Amino acid sequence: MTVTRAKTSPAGTDAAQPPKSDGNRLSDDQVREVLKLIRGADSIELKVTVPVDQHRAAIQGLPMDPVEATPRQVYFFDTPDLALNRAGIVVRARRTQGGRGDTVIKLRPVAPDDLPASLRRQADFNVEVDVLPGGFVCSASFKGRSTGQKVRDAAAGALPLKQLFSKTQREFYRDHAPNGLALDDLVPLGPTFLLKARFDVKLGIKRRTTQSLVAEVWFYPDGTRILELSTKCPPADAFTVAAEARTYLIEQGLRLDGEQQTKTKTALEFYAGGLAVATSAPTNGNGTGVNGV
Repeated sequence: MTVTRAKTSPAGTDAAQPPKSDGNRLSDDQVREVLKLIRGADSIELKVTVPVDQHRAAIQGLPMDPVEATPRQVYFFDTPDLALNRAGIVVRARRTQGGRGDTVIKLRPVAPDDLPASLRRQADFNVEVDVLPGGFVCSASFKGRSTGQKVRDAAAGALPLKQLFSKTQREFYRDHAPNGLALDDLVPLGPTFLLKARFDVKLGIKRRTTQSLVAEVWFYPDGTRILELSTKCPPADAFTVAAEARTYLIEQGLRLDGEQQTKTKTALEFYAGGLAVATSAPTNGNGTGVNGV
């Protein structure tokens, strides 16, 4: 099945970039494009990255309880040179506390109106527009369920990767992956450990609207941290929720003008870079690296 790609993408992908914005605000051209996309989307997710020097203030100042945060491990699967990322495909699996697991095959960017009706009718298929300061992307995602142990086994090579994904997910992957690149050819990138907390806030001038926000802190092995705040809403409410959520966060003393870092891009580049270093390390003649590894 053929899916026509939209001409927009977030910063950090190798696909065509959207029109430039003025700082961290969407440009007029971008706003017009977002309006077109959300009319055909199932949901909208609004995201913002909190500057590192404000992580402590955000965690202490927002009505969330870090002790109640849910731990997760995230694995991405790609080639060492990120061939899937260049093709606009994300293959991801997650482990969540309690033995649960989930998977997704994601394609981006896409044009919602060009997606086949047969796909849109699938219960596990979702079209979502992610909007962050200065950028946006429309994605098509096929979601699946697994167990935490199966995800762990697949990442360790004890289970063929394709067995993590449903038949419809595998078909979706085959339709859009580069020719000759099977799921079992991919390598695990990760895991990345994260904490996820959900909390409710009151938005609007009279604080009558309750909106659920999510905070995710991603911890990368080199000490890098990303704190992202996000919220989902129906397409019709996107601009109202965006304005009210932005106002709320600014009132809490958070700066929203910092550099926006995407969690996926950071993870892919970090682990792919590690693979490149490992494969290029000089050996000592017995097949091991100079440090014996």
